[in-house]
Amino acid sequence: MKQPYLSPDDLPTHKTTLISEILLSQLEETTKKSFYLACKHTVRILLSSCHWYFKVNSGILMLVMVCHDIESYQNIMMIVPYLASKLKRFANQAKISISSPVNQGIPWIISINQILPEEE
Repeated sequence: MKQPYLSPDDLPTHKTTLISEILLSQLEETTKKSFYLACKHTVRILLSSCHWYFKVNSGILMLVMVCHDIESYQNIMMIVPYLASKLKRFANQAKISISSPVNQGIPWIISINQILPEEE
C-alpha cells in the first residue's frame, strides 16, 4: 500500500509527537488509578493477582489483563460484566483484553458494548 505524500510542513514536529505520547501515557496511568479506586475491595484483590494496565489505541480505551495462573484467569473471567460496568464510566467505547497464562491460549478481547445491554 502506498503512503500519501505529505510535505514536512504538514507533519507534526518531533516535540509535538513527544508531548502527545507523554500526555497519552499520563491519561492511561490516571485512568488506571481512578478505575482501581472505583472497584470494590474484592475486585481490587483479583486485579492484584494479574498484571493489568490501560492502553488507548485509535481513541478506544482498552483494559489489558494478563493472568499469571489459571485460577486468577477463571476468577477474572467471572467478573467481566462488573469490569465492563465500571469501565463504562470512563469511556463509551472500550474493550477488555484478558490473556490466560503463557502458552495456554490467545487473548480474549471483547467490547464493553457486547457485554452491557444498550441503555434506552
